Amino acid sequence: MLLEKISSPEDLRKLNIDELNTLADEIRRYIIQVVSRTGGHLAPSLGAVELTLALHYVFDTPKDVIVWDVGHQAYAHKIITGRKNDFKKLRQFGGISGFLSRDESEYDVFGAGHSSTSISAALGIREALDKKGEKDTKVIAVIGDGALTAGVAFEALNNAGAKEDKDIIVILNDNGMSISPNVGAIASFLSRKMTGKLMTSLRNDVKNFLKKLGVPGAIDLVRRIEDSMKSIISPSSLFESFGFTYLGPINGHKIEELIEVFRNAKIQKRPLLIHVLTKKGKGYAPAEMNPEKFHGVGPFDVSSGEFSKSKKPPSYTSIFSNTLIKLAKSDEDIVAITAAMPSGTGLNKFKEVFPDRFYDVGIAEQHAVLLAAGMAIKGLKPVVAIYSTFLQRAFDQLIHDIALQNLSVIFALDRAGIVGEDGPTHHGIFDLSYLRLIPGFTVAVPKDENELKDLLYSAFQWGSGPKAIRYPRGAGVGVEVTEAFNLIPEGQWEILKEGHSGVIFATGYGVYPSLRVADKLAAEGINLAVVNARFIKPLDDKILKNYLHLPVVFVVEENNIVGGLGGAISEYYCDDKGPIVFRIGIKDMFPPVGSQSDVRKFVGLDEEGIYLQIKNLYSRTSLS
Repeated sequence: MLLEKISSPEDLRKLNIDELNTLADEIRRYIIQVVSRTGGHLAPSLGAVELTLALHYVFDTPKDVIVWDVGHQAYAHKIITGRKNDFKKLRQFGGISGFLSRDESEYDVFGAGHSSTSISAALGIREALDKKGEKDTKVIAVIGDGALTAGVAFEALNNAGAKEDKDIIVILNDNGMSISPNVGAIASFLSRKMTGKLMTSLRNDVKNFLKKLGVPGAIDLVRRIEDSMKSIISPSSLFESFGFTYLGPINGHKIEELIEVFRNAKIQKRPLLIHVLTKKGKGYAPAEMNPEKFHGVGPFDVSSGEFSKSKKPPSYTSIFSNTLIKLAKSDEDIVAITAAMPSGTGLNKFKEVFPDRFYDVGIAEQHAVLLAAGMAIKGLKPVVAIYSTFLQRAFDQLIHDIALQNLSVIFALDRAGIVGEDGPTHHGIFDLSYLRLIPGFTVAVPKDENELKDLLYSAFQWGSGPKAIRYPRGAGVGVEVTEAFNLIPEGQWEILKEGHSGVIFATGYGVYPSLRVADKLAAEGINLAVVNARFIKPLDDKILKNYLHLPVVFVVEENNIVGGLGGAISEYYCDDKGPIVFRIGIKDMFPPVGSQSDVRKFVGLDEEGIYLQIKNLYSRTSLS
């Protein structure tokens, strides 16, 4: 196998075109083999294999810099840059990340897990290289068509294209949105020839000739001549208006064609945008037929394309989706908004029932929040469903446009807490902190799937102002989900167990492990009360005062301990000179890649970790 001989891009450059095509097939088989066991982002990476090989073949990486957007499409990149064997532990605890990581390789120049950052980062790298005199180094940003729905990508295009001599290449990997029409071989031929040495030489000769003649605006005139030549065959492009020379579309699965275009682009010293057409899931029929289903997957059977099934309780996502649909059937003002994650948030089901009340704004979280604000002003009841980690991108809008105006918008934060294999870029461990500090927000966390249903129902009954409900990825704890709705008063906690040695204030995922820990400690003579602290804001003043006399309180939360529930309770008791507050959460760090159970064990939030932390405190003090 050719793949066995590839340890770096330098090995790649020794191959001929036929060998590169063979290698592409081998890499696809290897990606499918590994991802079928580990899970991962299959379809995007299968579609970018030839693109990856051509980039590393033409450009002198790692000296030349490739900035990948997100990393969904970068599995082939990982495999050929020295991580071929490590790839077998993709997204596993102690293994390699499913995204780009500067800690893994010098080829991962810019770490990324959130989309649309590549052009800005590449431009920053370009500016730094220019200032250090390294002008011969090429800088390439690879961005998917979906990522261009984010405003930051256009901000970067606008900035990067402002100077004609800014040497930056943007590769637009178009795998489905068809930003501009595929005009076939003619456009492909034109793009190759327009960047060839002859055309480049002719362009420079004409520009210099006009300058010598003293023709005003010679550079602009040359550009207009060039644009006119291209418009004869190819439609004008949005990107030209940003100051980029647009090339494409190019067939992203023809290595020879990609290599020729990239070689010609390499000699340019101006902003270029190369539009490459690829097919998500290329080379694996099930993924080609259903690329959305195979975008991010768990383990599956390669021969059938069927996913591994196990009997589990309903997921929090499905409970949210089903509850929202039920509520919307009796209230026509309820609308649902998401940012390019209809399936991930469960709103695809809402869309099927209420297509005219569903809004997918693309990868544009800021816009999603502002859209909801406008709707709320005119009496609609928007529910914005976004992953916890992605809502961070709209922090200013949460403060300035939602809370400051006291608008009644409900935020459903999926994938809160430890999310598992997607790793540090996707763990939702900051939302309790960044939402708690915003005046007027109500922040709730269900202990189980039935409480999620009731909190969502109740949120519509509470007073005006913004509300957020955060819940974890994956299956619930297995409680019975009742048909009837129960109103949970805003800010009211729930006492689950009484005790006199201390109290555990637990929220969300931490509630049931804390109950089991309390039972275990009771057998050892330590009697702890357990409270379901299901509201982070407002706090339950009555219950907090009820335990003011105890020597110690423990706070269990799946959030960074800085600014979370533990911080809130510490502040409360500090004012009253109350008990010692011992915080059990994520210790101000970015937790690693791994399954939810592995990572929870690593940070001490599994049942054993909670038990040991509480037991150790009693062992080394006189509290017991």
